[in-house]
Amino acid sequence: MKKLLCAAGLGLALAVSAGVQAADKIAVVNVSSIFQQLPQRATVAKQLESEFQGRANDLQSQERDLQTKMQKLQRDASTMKASERSRMEKDIMSQREAFSTKAQAFDQDNRRRQTEERNKLLSRIQDAVKKVADSEGYDVVIDANAVAYASNAKDITADVLKQVK
Repeated sequence: MKKLLCAAGLGLALAVSAGVQAADKIAVVNVSSIFQQLPQRATVAKQLESEFQGRANDLQSQERDLQTKMQKLQRDASTMKASERSRMEKDIMSQREAFSTKAQAFDQDNRRRQTEERNKLLSRIQDAVKKVADSEGYDVVIDANAVAYASNAKDITADVLKQVK
């Protein structure tokens, strides 16, 4: 049993050693830093803002109208007829539900588009990482934020950033 464990340990050590030797050219890249420095990021943000501006303005207007009606109901409820107050309450409830539905749809659409655009930029970064790694002969490229310590790894963040711009 002891010989079997010793042999298994030796085999594992040789496999790890061979794996490290096979991937001896390692680089690190700080993807989040590249993403933050991309000039396209600001352009995409402005594009998304203009894309959703009309709907955002509509929601703000609808919210102001709803708040005005609620304030009027609170202020005038004691002097209103019961039927008029009931009709106004139903109107406010209906408008509140419509507003909530529109706001949820807006949030979902906005998040979806932001994710799409972020993924496009990340794909460009990934393509640039591949190009730099291929041109400089790196076997493995690891995100710098996922590595605690890498003494022999070269940081290729600046090269990738030049490639993406």
